[in-house]
Amino acid sequence: MRFSDFILFLNTLWFVAAFIQFSIAQGNTLKILVPREERGNPIAPTLKASVAFLGGMNLPIGLLSLYLLAVRPSFFGANDAQLALFLFFSACHFSQFVYNLPVLMRGGRVGVAYWPVLKGPMLRIFVIDATLFAANLAVAVLLSLRV
Repeated sequence: MRFSDFILFLNTLWFVAAFIQFSIAQGNTLKILVPREERGNPIAPTLKASVAFLGGMNLPIGLLSLYLLAVRPSFFGANDAQLALFLFFSACHFSQFVYNLPVLMRGGRVGVAYWPVLKGPMLRIFVIDATLFAANLAVAVLLSLRV
């Protein structure tokens, strides 16, 4: 298995897992984001319903990764197409990683605000998105050196 195929496989797993976490397991996500004492707050159900949009955005990205890996469409054979798509995947991971940086800089959860970036599921999400951002970018850089 080539490095780029392995990264496509990881993209598929990660983005589909994000779909499940945010769109199917919304209650679990709410428990991660909102402290126990604040779950009775009237805004909590709105937050719970809103995270489904995150899953909705992650599913097509995961399906695109799977499609490229499984079908290998003819356009994906072109170096420029691969470069563009790996830059796209890198940007997807970066956008999900970078929004945790300000929360991390504030020290994670502050009272009832924000979420705990330095422990539990959010730490895992933070680290995996950072790692996959770098891995997809590495594939793009390697592809750009082929041009």
